[in-house]
Amino acid sequence: MLVNECSEISVPNKVKDKMHQTIKIGNIKTSKIELIDITKSWLAISLAFAFVYSGISLFKGIDGLFSLSFLVMLGVSGLTAGIGFLFHELAHKFVAQRYGCVAEFRSFDQMLYVAVGLAFAVGFIFAAPGAVMISGMITRKENGLISLAGPLTNYVLAMIFLALTLLYPAGSSLFSVGFSINLWLGLFNMIPFGNFDGLKIFEWNRIVWAGMIGFGVYFLFLF
Repeated sequence: MLVNECSEISVPNKVKDKMHQTIKIGNIKTSKIELIDITKSWLAISLAFAFVYSGISLFKGIDGLFSLSFLVMLGVSGLTAGIGFLFHELAHKFVAQRYGCVAEFRSFDQMLYVAVGLAFAVGFIFAAPGAVMISGMITRKENGLISLAGPLTNYVLAMIFLALTLLYPAGSSLFSVGFSINLWLGLFNMIPFGNFDGLKIFEWNRIVWAGMIGFGVYFLFLF
């Protein structure tokens, strides 16, 4: 997910100050607050997917909550959903920085509670853990390309997991989870509403938006 429109984005001074307290990891520019927000979002999303894929909820029962199988699924979710989430946000960040913007991820803490709560209560995932905040001047096309980078990365990861499923059948259970999770993350972010990536892509190029929707629907529901 990405915030905001194709113009200079207003970021509170307090947040902006923290954004400029740069930490360099190789060629990656980040900050302490970004690393904290990414970590807690990763954990929350991994937990939410673990609930859903383990079939644990208030409606279905919570008997397996403290089982070894749930812990294994939590690890699987961390590797699959976690990688999908992290690479999605980093893709936004790197493309935005390529266009000369300051870009950092910020978590939406209330939405993290919603994601985990819904998954535990009814077995449904509404994943909007946060967004990459950008500050700078960009065109509508650049804004669309920055937005496209996230879900497109999820689709690429999904195809990699699909290939691994075919090449290494012994790990098919793990790889198939990575395949479906990344397809779901990519398709979900194509919603053309609010701060979802889909709105910026739709406003930039409706053909690209329709193609992304079609790809996700085919592989997630018809493949």
